[in-house]
Amino acid sequence: MRNRFAGMGALLAMTAIAGLAAAPALAADGNAGQIDNSAIGQEAFRPHVRTWGLVFTLPEAVVGKLNATVAGPLKEQLLALGLETEAIRSNIPHVTVVHIHNPDEKTPERMLAALPRPPAPVQVQLKKFYTTEAAKGAGSPWWLDLGVVKEGPGYETLMAYNTAATAALAPLRDGPLPRVTGPVYAKMGEAGKELVRTMGVSGVNVTKDGKEARTHNPHNTLVYSAKPFTPAINATMDGLAAHFNAILPEGVPTTFDTVSIVELGFSGNVTREVYRINLKDGSVRDIASGEIVKR
Repeated sequence: MRNRFAGMGALLAMTAIAGLAAAPALAADGNAGQIDNSAIGQEAFRPHVRTWGLVFTLPEAVVGKLNATVAGPLKEQLLALGLETEAIRSNIPHVTVVHIHNPDEKTPERMLAALPRPPAPVQVQLKKFYTTEAAKGAGSPWWLDLGVVKEGPGYETLMAYNTAATAALAPLRDGPLPRVTGPVYAKMGEAGKELVRTMGVSGVNVTKDGKEARTHNPHNTLVYSAKPFTPAINATMDGLAAHFNAILPEGVPTTFDTVSIVELGFSGNVTREVYRINLKDGSVRDIASGEIVKR
């Protein structure tokens, strides 16, 4: 099963790349132009203007389960650590497919036009809370995540779609994602740096030399922080993750019925939905107007 889906991912990605190979990248003003990688290698983070993404939003029942079991203790711990911003930061719970940066407000329209055909509804198991940094030793940003079990048809579908969507959407960026520049880029290994240079973001699947190279790690994030990930915070949050794993040892079964094009903050938190695609019938809804739109 794993090999069959991995092969499908490679085929989808190669098809998407073939369709884009002759097309120039879009500049920030929407006109054809070169992607600007000049922010890579600078000491400070690239300024954040607009980050867009493709994400699977969590079903209401799953959000309700997490709110009833871990959200309260999490908020209490964040406040005790003086992380007030993290405790109130807005976010629509989701599992990311891919993020890109481009200040042009028309980017979501272009993403919708370029979007590979989404899969049918996807069943996965959310399981295991853990902390992670954008790059180990960079200091920030850091997150508290809930992982996806890395086996089964649903996981393979997520991975295959990441490969195809990354190939189709990454060319719409204006340059690297701000949170992978500056101190984060400096701490990355060469494989991560290559992805930032070529795709604008690390942690995605690509097709290289005819083979699928997987670095995508699908997960749901509960805490987004740009504050220093000190040893004390690290230890406390690791302890909290262990506590949550005891509360939900088997995790939470989840079925994704929709995938959305969204706007995100610097750390990757979803601030608003733009388009929502129904995985059952393929219909697309403009969230602001409520209208069904054509692709």
